[in-house]
Amino acid sequence: MNVHEYQAKELFREYGVAVPAGELATTPAEAEAAAKKLGTPVTVVKAQVHAGGRGKGGGVKLAKSPAEALQHASDILGMTLVTHQTGPEGKLVRKVYVEAGSDISRELYLALTLDRGTEEFAIIASTEGGMDIEEVAEKTPERIHTEFIDPNVGLCGYQIKKVARALELDPPQTKKLEKFLRGLFRMYLEKDASLVEINPLVVTVDGDLLALDGKLNFDDNALFRQPDIAELRDPDEEDERERAANEIDLAYVGLDGNVGCMVNGAGLAMATLDMIAVCGGSPANFLDAGGGADKEKVKEAFKLILRDENVKAILVNIFGGIVRCDLIAEGVVAAADELSIGVPLVVRLQGTNAAEGREILAQSGLNITAAETLGEAGERVVAAAQGA
Repeated sequence: MNVHEYQAKELFREYGVAVPAGELATTPAEAEAAAKKLGTPVTVVKAQVHAGGRGKGGGVKLAKSPAEALQHASDILGMTLVTHQTGPEGKLVRKVYVEAGSDISRELYLALTLDRGTEEFAIIASTEGGMDIEEVAEKTPERIHTEFIDPNVGLCGYQIKKVARALELDPPQTKKLEKFLRGLFRMYLEKDASLVEINPLVVTVDGDLLALDGKLNFDDNALFRQPDIAELRDPDEEDERERAANEIDLAYVGLDGNVGCMVNGAGLAMATLDMIAVCGGSPANFLDAGGGADKEKVKEAFKLILRDENVKAILVNIFGGIVRCDLIAEGVVAAADELSIGVPLVVRLQGTNAAEGREILAQSGLNITAAETLGEAGERVVAAAQGA
C-alpha cells in the first residue's frame, strides 16, 4: 500500500525524522492560507498523487507569495498529471501540499528496503539526489552505496558512519544522520514498511538534513496489525479493479496486454504470464483466485477481467489441489453462460478431478477451448487474442 507525500512526512515527524513545515490544501484558498501561515519567503506547491516525477510533469511549483501559491494551486488542482510513473493516462490531482521552501546546499538520495537476495535490510545511499535512481544505477553505479543490515543485529553505528562517508557528510552532519537513520529504521520495522525512499534528502546551507520528499510503501499482508496505516489508504489513487478485487479477497494487478488471466496460486500465475509472453502475447492482468476458489469467486474474477476493454481472450489456468477441477469447471460454465462472455475462452485444468472437469467443459455447449499443457494453453489463447 502506498501513501501520499504529506502522509509520509507526518510519519517521519513521529519518528524524529526532520522535514520542512507544510500544510495540506484541497482548494486554492486553502493553499493561499497555508502559505500565509508558513510565512516563509518561498513556498512549494506540490501535487499529491501516488507517482514520482511530479516536478517534470508540472506538479511542483515555487511560490514567492501567498497570492502566487493560490495561482499555482489553481493550476495544479484538477489537472491530470502525467509522469513516467503514471502512464499516458495520468492521475487526477485532488489535493496539494504547501511546504516551506528550503535553502538547499546539496541533494542526496536515501532509501531503506528489504533485499530478498541476501535476506537482509538494505540502506541505499547516493550523492546523486534529485535524479531517477534507476538512471544513476545504469550510468554511474559507483555513486550508489548499499549497506546491508542483519535483521538479527539491527542498525549499527559503524554502518551509519559508512553511509555518511558515502554521502560525503562532515562530522556534525554525520551526527544528524544518525538520528535521521535510526528514526527511519525504527519506523520501517514498527510500521511494517516495505520501502522508505527520500529523494531528495537535502543538506541545507546551515548544515541541516531534511527529507524534502518522502515515499512510503507498506506490506499489504501486515495491515491487519497496522490499523493506523490502513486508514491512510486513498481509494482514489488505486486502480478501480484492484480495489474491487481486494474487497472480495482476490489478488489482482492490472497490466497493459490483451490476454486476461485467471489462475489459482501466485507461482502458477507468474508462470502463466511468462508463458503468454513466450508465445508472443501480452497479459492484461495478474489474477490469483486463491486455493479456495469457488463458483462465486470464478464469476467475480470474470467480471474483473472483463472490465478491461483491451481483453481479447481469457485463459483460465487451474491446478486442482485444495479446490477440485470439476467444481472450477462448473463455475466457469455458469459464469460464461450468465455473463455471456464474448471473447474466446481457453481453459486448462490439471490436478484433482481434472478429467471430470474437462468433461463438464466439453458437454457445456459453450465455445470453450480446452488445453492440457501450459505451453498449449499459452499458444491457443495468444492465437485467439490475435485472431480477435
